[in-house]
Amino acid sequence: MAKRDFYEVLGVPKGADEAVLKGAYRKLAMQFHPDRNPGNAEAEHKFKEISEAYDTLKDPQKRAAYDRFGHAAFENGGRGPAGFGPEFTSSMSDIFEDIFGDFMGGRGRGGQSRLRGSDLRYNLEISLEEAFAGRTVDIDVPTLATCDTCEGSGAKPGTGMSTCRHCNGQGKVRAAQGFFTIERTCPICNGRGQILEQPCTDCGGQGRRQQNRTLSVDIPKGIEDGTRIRLANEGEAGLRGGPPGDLYIFISIKPHDLFQRDGADLYARVPIAMTTAALGGEFEVPTLDAARARVKVSSGTQPGQRVRLKGKGMPVLRSKDFGDLYVQLDVETPQSLSKRQRELLEEFERESTRENSPTSEGFFAKLKSLFES
Repeated sequence: MAKRDFYEVLGVPKGADEAVLKGAYRKLAMQFHPDRNPGNAEAEHKFKEISEAYDTLKDPQKRAAYDRFGHAAFENGGRGPAGFGPEFTSSMSDIFEDIFGDFMGGRGRGGQSRLRGSDLRYNLEISLEEAFAGRTVDIDVPTLATCDTCEGSGAKPGTGMSTCRHCNGQGKVRAAQGFFTIERTCPICNGRGQILEQPCTDCGGQGRRQQNRTLSVDIPKGIEDGTRIRLANEGEAGLRGGPPGDLYIFISIKPHDLFQRDGADLYARVPIAMTTAALGGEFEVPTLDAARARVKVSSGTQPGQRVRLKGKGMPVLRSKDFGDLYVQLDVETPQSLSKRQRELLEEFERESTRENSPTSEGFFAKLKSLFES
């Protein structure tokens, strides 16, 4: 019986990319897998058919030959997929590891002889003043560090490694599943191919121990809330001599009593007396550089009006520039008036004209016209 077109077998178009091919294969392989269809000769035949199709089309060179010559490219004694030779066995091992690796103890390419240490997170809270000036902070980090006794090897001093007898030093074992073979990581040596003759008594053969480390961290000027600083190779030590992980420091900035921050700009709300807003004046506000800045209030200042102090904000990270400080003026209405103060305000009210309060006069005039209409 003539072979079916490989693209037709997988149900994909001829120009399908690798992801589409793999997705189609996985779906069909799960459907017709012999373990899911015991004793079903037709399912076994279809499983071989889709495996042969995928093995050919996933290989760029085989696919190019197939697209040009069809099935004839692998005839005349060729050791292609139809022969189920060594290349096919290796390919099937990789394929089934991708599909079933999670619940069959997939070995992971490269073995597990040197496992990288875990990354660590450290939360560091600083003040706005510290973010402004920058500083160096010492932090204590509990971590798994390389065992000094065995120098990370996991072996007791004076002893070494011996070949794992379970896998004969291969780091993997094979298990027959019907007509194909699946490779798994050796459960005895965890893929190393060797086992410890005697484990280190201080670390139990892990090559690392729990300890606290003190590290100095440079906080740059202008750092923002939520910034992440990465310290390479300062995380947990790797298992049995593996490379260490990284340490990530997450910066949070405490709320400030006076200033609110937006990027490199600072904002402050300052209450001023009604007389100062009306007549004008000036006052001083502290700045983060431990100095003071003078704020001038123009006569007739309205509530909520802002005064911009250029260059009095936060430093821009990795720059010589600075943001600005915006002072919002909140006009305070007098309270607990004395008799004389009340008399003066009543006199002021009698002397007031439309020009003294143009906004409110205009608003109430508009409101009056709305009622009249």
